[in-house]
Amino acid sequence: MAFALNLYPVTYIARYNPETTKWDEEWFQSDSVTYDELMKMSESDRKEILDKRNQMGIPTVSYTSQYAYGVFEGMKGFPTKDGGVAIFRPEENGKRFNNSMKGLYCPAFPVEQFVAASVEFVKRNAALGYVPKYNPDWEKTGYADADSIYMRPFMNSEGAIGVGCAKQPYVVICATTVSAYFKKGLDGAVITDRIRATPRGTGYIKCASNYVISAIAKHEAEMKGFVECVYLDAVEHKYFQEGSSCNIFFVLKDGTLVTPELGDTILPGITRKSVIALAQESGIKVEERKISLKEVQKDAVEMFVTGTAAGISPMSSLTDLEGKKTEFKDGTQEGTVAYKLQRLLKGRQYGLLEDPNNWNTVVIQGNA
Repeated sequence: MAFALNLYPVTYIARYNPETTKWDEEWFQSDSVTYDELMKMSESDRKEILDKRNQMGIPTVSYTSQYAYGVFEGMKGFPTKDGGVAIFRPEENGKRFNNSMKGLYCPAFPVEQFVAASVEFVKRNAALGYVPKYNPDWEKTGYADADSIYMRPFMNSEGAIGVGCAKQPYVVICATTVSAYFKKGLDGAVITDRIRATPRGTGYIKCASNYVISAIAKHEAEMKGFVECVYLDAVEHKYFQEGSSCNIFFVLKDGTLVTPELGDTILPGITRKSVIALAQESGIKVEERKISLKEVQKDAVEMFVTGTAAGISPMSSLTDLEGKKTEFKDGTQEGTVAYKLQRLLKGRQYGLLEDPNNWNTVVIQGNA
């Protein structure tokens, strides 16, 4: 299944109550159609069910709909080799979600409540069959096209008009089953002349408005035949920032793994953080620092991007604004850093490998 919207029937909605300073929770089940029943329906009947699931009862006119004033998370649940289901590092997503809401000066959602709601969310939808089953064939390709549960927690403001900050926001959790993120048939990355984030802006939080420019820049890249766009910094226009929805890594000739250092223009990715830890555990030297286009063109032998949706995705080449193309090693091949780290990450997420860092929060126990 590609990266597409096929919403699960159970949705979690919480609303901030200023009188109690607590979040009032509600579970909304749009229907009782099981996954197997949904798959047996005609395309038109299935579409009708899925369209109804996307009606969540939150305000249409709001700071969110009018000004993209909102934050969201992307995190995944994985069917594990032992027959169980686990969510990958939900507490990290909860911390970032909390920080993003604080960045918008609205009531922050507690991390503990975020994790508990996420676990219960998967359990309720699993009861209706909406959890992909583990397939041993995924191991042959390093889980490149394996299914997972893509969970989308997001904040939506109360009904409002006029520029302002939310006082009684909603938090919603929904999900869909997905596999590969990037479109097939496209290749390589290209530098965009657009600016994703500026100093003192919102680039460091997962703010909805940040992704408008990402959608435009990525679309422009795809029209040229590239799979991804890459941003340079807003001030000097020479240092790498990130991709449309992912962080960036480069492997230099001496084997050093380099990724742009965090700041107020770069999102602190959960997958980024995990990849750094895996690389260090593997004895790979990692540097978080500024890295320029000139250095990459001269000294980089691999390039890959990371993210919840992207996983670890190697880029075959990078084309600059003048059309100069820098080619890299095929990161899907054994012997490359990208290949090694991708196997380690996916192996832990899908339960093929041990989880010594306790990154997986088990939702459904397996048979082991």
